[in-house]
Amino acid sequence: MMRGGNFGKESSRCRFCRDKVYHIDHKDLQSLQKLCTAQGKIFSRKRSGNCAFHQRSAKAAFKRARYMALMPYVG
Repeated sequence: MMRGGNFGKESSRCRFCRDKVYHIDHKDLQSLQKLCTAQGKIFSRKRSGNCAFHQRSAKAAFKRARYMALMPYVG
């Protein structure tokens, strides 16, 4: 019996780091909708799996998308 190893484990890096995305676009609604609930609340870093840099970038993208009426406000 073999113990240990990372055979079935995915990488623990965030999805934007894996795809080498530097800036999260506020017009990319598909990727933004994956990071929020049905009510429009943003998932936490632990739940979304983002690193701190990309979580802050996603937050700014959400704010821009909400301001331009592409995404709903919480409520």
